[in-house]
Amino acid sequence: MTDTLTVSVLGTGIMGAAMARNLTRAGHTVRAWNRTRDKAEPLAADGAYVADTPADAVRGADVVLTMLYDGAAALEVVRQAAPALRPGTAWVQSTTAGIEAVGELAGLAREHELVFFDAPVLGTRQPAEAGQLIVLAAGPSRSREAVAPVLDAIGARTVWTGEDGAEGSASRLKLVANSWVLAATNAAGEVLALSQALGVDPQSFFDAIAGGPLDMGYLRTKSELVLNDRLSPASFAVTTAIKDARLIVEAGQRHGIRLDLAAAGAERLARAAAQGHGDEDMAAAYFASFDEEDQAGSRTDQTF
Repeated sequence: MTDTLTVSVLGTGIMGAAMARNLTRAGHTVRAWNRTRDKAEPLAADGAYVADTPADAVRGADVVLTMLYDGAAALEVVRQAAPALRPGTAWVQSTTAGIEAVGELAGLAREHELVFFDAPVLGTRQPAEAGQLIVLAAGPSRSREAVAPVLDAIGARTVWTGEDGAEGSASRLKLVANSWVLAATNAAGEVLALSQALGVDPQSFFDAIAGGPLDMGYLRTKSELVLNDRLSPASFAVTTAIKDARLIVEAGQRHGIRLDLAAAGAERLARAAAQGHGDEDMAAAYFASFDEEDQAGSRTDQTF
């Protein structure tokens, strides 16, 4: 197989659209589909073919890349695409689907003789647009060369976690990583809310931890979004974070452990969504610290 491929991208939201653009920039032929076609249309200006159906999108594809909302969505869309898929086509499944769903997706791949790669990614809008995602991947070593050009186009590096994508080793690692990301995001929101409640300038806190082991670039990045009212457009939306948080809690329950912080974090995110912040960046979990009637006064005008 040559380094120039025909790649079908199914799902062109925040992450999928960025991946598709980087694939076109790398010289690949991209065929894109999204349930809401308007979200895929801008990709035509980058040279992508925008399909009306999943089956149309995968015609002639060497690699199919799915970046959909959840495992159920990925299963439904690939089932729609299946009649047009050739046996032996590589399927790079990058949706954060959860451990159980990965098994179902791998089963669908076997049914249609597809080469399945469990390949979720670490990163949000900015690294996705820059092609700097970290790809967590599991799949057969004998077929990795076939998908390497795709993974190289969308990511800065690929971390291989296993030979069998059906085992979900990459998705397991993704849930562990996301548990830390979501905990840090919720903690940042609570720090800002407590600062406001106690009349403390947040900058005093950042100055106090500057350069030490408690300092963290991610804390500052997410805090800046809240402090400067830059929660839209989202790098990673509250609604999607809720889905991931629930997958993490469910994974813990299935494996006999309690994840109290993850459960509380999921509740905070859900509360922020109920208050109208679902489409904003997940840093908007900050608002969950306030009663709905206090929302108007909860945005601070302090900046870095």
